[in-house]
Amino acid sequence: MRAALLLLLFVTLTVTAAAGKNKKEKHKPSPSGSGCTDWRYGNCVPSNGDCGAGFREGSCDQQTKKMKCKVPCNWKKEFGADCKYRFASWGECDPATDLRTRTGTLKKALYNAECQPTITVTKPCAGKTKTKNKGKKRKGKGN
Repeated sequence: MRAALLLLLFVTLTVTAAAGKNKKEKHKPSPSGSGCTDWRYGNCVPSNGDCGAGFREGSCDQQTKKMKCKVPCNWKKEFGADCKYRFASWGECDPATDLRTRTGTLKKALYNAECQPTITVTKPCAGKTKTKNKGKKRKGKGN
């Protein structure tokens, strides 16, 4: 009985470890069995419009390949979808420009992307608050 339980536990652990390994390798760009180790990837280019599913090209020595990718629709064009930044809090409103700024430091560059080490982004000050109407007023309703 113990031997059967140990065998079952061993098989379960082996299957779980193999499944986890495949999951991790799936997200990494692999050289597809080639001997090349220095793959360089271009930016993800959406198939339609500015965002969504698309392709990125990779090259190494004389080899090239295309791989599927996705550009999030909330990406910032100034610094690209493959550059991930850690941002500080928004600064105070500058009355001269009516803008707030914050800086970001590079956290991760995906697919060997060329990213700026620090960036600054701006947005309009929140002086004017936008309110959404919860319901429309109807004129002339059954007086």
